[in-house]
Amino acid sequence: MDAVPAGDPGREAGLASYACTGATSHGREHVEPPPSDRSGYQRDRDRIIHSSAFRRLEYKTQVFLNHEGDLFRTRLTHSLEVAQIARSIARALGLNEDLTEAIALAHDLGHTPFGHAGQDALGDCMRRHAPGGGGFEHNLQSLRVVTRLEERYAAFDGLNLCFETREGILKHCSRRNAERLGAVAARFVAGGQPGLEAQVTNLADAIAYNNHDIDDGLRAGLIELGELETIDFFAGHLDAVRRAYPAVRGRRLVAETIRRMISALIGDLVAETARRVARSGVDHPDAVRRAGPLAAFSAPVQDQLQRLQHLLLQRLYRHPDVLRNTTKAQRLLVELFDAYHADPRLLPRAYQRDDPARQPRAIADYLAGMTDRYAIREHQRLFSMRDWPVY
Repeated sequence: MDAVPAGDPGREAGLASYACTGATSHGREHVEPPPSDRSGYQRDRDRIIHSSAFRRLEYKTQVFLNHEGDLFRTRLTHSLEVAQIARSIARALGLNEDLTEAIALAHDLGHTPFGHAGQDALGDCMRRHAPGGGGFEHNLQSLRVVTRLEERYAAFDGLNLCFETREGILKHCSRRNAERLGAVAARFVAGGQPGLEAQVTNLADAIAYNNHDIDDGLRAGLIELGELETIDFFAGHLDAVRRAYPAVRGRRLVAETIRRMISALIGDLVAETARRVARSGVDHPDAVRRAGPLAAFSAPVQDQLQRLQHLLLQRLYRHPDVLRNTTKAQRLLVELFDAYHADPRLLPRAYQRDDPARQPRAIADYLAGMTDRYAIREHQRLFSMRDWPVY
């Protein structure tokens, strides 16, 4: 590995001693000359933004299917919101903002169409057709996208991102998969943590999806303010808005409440993380990796977040209207997978494999890369007879 992918070290001056920098980086898989006009992590961010997988996030489901409304979040808008929140946290803690942003923008690159329903469907298909083949998990797929599947450079597969960016993308990993992946997943075997930039991005993800799922759920009419008011954290901010702006109703009331919740969560996370960092005495990114989890919410706020997540699970994610569409989406992906597996000639040539043992993974790669609407069209092309001529 390239041990010094830094670029201009002056661009990373003034960071905390425990922040990741080019000088402390564990490098790239393939040696490249360092950039002269930006840091290595800025290069990572730019490569992610220009990737095909990033563009496809615009038409991938977050909770509501892509065609259900123009104002609901997609994987792309979610990733942008995570990046904004994560950069705010990183700046307050003296962390590397560019690395934090790169991790945030890349964390969902491997997500399937139709959100978590699509991931579950592909996982079931891989267990049936390739038992022992590693299954399917979107974090692993995101890493696979940036290390193998993107085809933009003549010298290597993938985007050749810095170790710290790849480490941050991989939030979850089984021991078996970790042993296969090597150094980037070593912490899942030996114990330990990723860099602090990765840790705060993971929690920024939770801040973003909890709050925008509230917003989208209320907009869709699937949850009501009265239900959310059973959570003290939400109720407190809603009451503060009503007292400050007695005449405000509707969208403004919701938006102001969510804005205050996000600010409060960021403030709590920064304060608790700073306290833990100071107590731990870490002074280098590798010391962060050896320490226990350092990025965290305070215990009272974490309790409220868990209550909120449970409410969203019961009232939004398992709402009959949501389940009805996710069930259709899962059936659609399973039927596509089974059709391709039965006759790989239906696949584009780039995804056809001579070795039958390698075919299921290639099918999963193809399906995971689809947008919602492309998967729907492909299913119609394979299974619908509506467009056949009638003589």
